Amino acid sequence: MALVPYTQNSVPALSKLHSSSAHFRFANHDLRVAQDWRQLGVAAVVWDAAVVLCVYLEMGQVDLKGKAAIELGAGTGLVGIVAALLGAKVTLTDREPALDLLSANVKANLPPDLQGSAVVSELTWGEGLERYPTGGFDLVLGADIVYLESTFVQLLQTLEHLCSDCGAVLLACRIRYQRDTDFLSMMKQRFTVQEVFYHQERDIHVYKASKLSPKMDL
Repeated sequence: MALVPYTQNSVPALSKLHSSSAHFRFANHDLRVAQDWRQLGVAAVVWDAAVVLCVYLEMGQVDLKGKAAIELGAGTGLVGIVAALLGAKVTLTDREPALDLLSANVKANLPPDLQGSAVVSELTWGEGLERYPTGGFDLVLGADIVYLESTFVQLLQTLEHLCSDCGAVLLACRIRYQRDTDFLSMMKQRFTVQEVFYHQERDIHVYKASKLSPKMDL
């Protein structure tokens, strides 16, 4: 969501993310995902949460075949690409500056017969949501998108708008600060939320959220 510019030596612990590409194998495909930390910052590197969400999708706990999925804050596109390889029709979204890199990664990593299974689209949370069908997606995906408290209201609004009544939201994140648990508390006011996977080595949680049924007046 946020595009944070690169500053030389500002984050030494993240030096491994400065590589121009990252390599993975998911869904029986070798994937090479381009990164561009210097130009786009956090939007253009593969974070652990994305990898763990891909691991969870590959486990087959969620039926992806033929499902309409949308990824928020897609960044490099790894999660959306893997979802498409596993059979979903995916819309990968991010803010406008990230779209060229995102599009290039989708084109480079999906075989010709699946190119039509993924489209790239601009989306800033809470803005222009009318361009996307209300409740139009069976699955809303997000990896490490819960980190800017100032965006929480808009993010929740976007999740509610996109997710179908019978669909689900899958969020992968590391619980770092009180703000992270605060967002989960906000979600629980609108969704049923449960933890469905935890990757101990990477310390990443995957949460599944479904819309609460409307209360019936007695």
